Amino acid sequence: MEEGRFKRLRWRTRRGTRELDRLFGGWLDERFADADEGTRLAFDELLDVQDPDLWDWVMGHARAPRDDWQAIIDDIRSRHRL
Repeated sequence: MEEGRFKRLRWRTRRGTRELDRLFGGWLDERFADADEGTRLAFDELLDVQDPDLWDWVMGHARAPRDDWQAIIDDIRSRHRL
């Protein structure tokens, strides 16, 4: 995996709360390297979303508007038993 891309994504996973930092940073550390390019791109685009929306999706209060984003959210939720 290209180091510059990973470092940029690492910076972008630093969110407004420690909880979101851990959830998205954890996905980056544990899943990104093995993900296909489409999922990697979806994760990058997902990080453009505002924290309140990410929080609602991760907590199950709402669904992401894109299936590829929801697949990542579902994986995060499953890994953390949310």
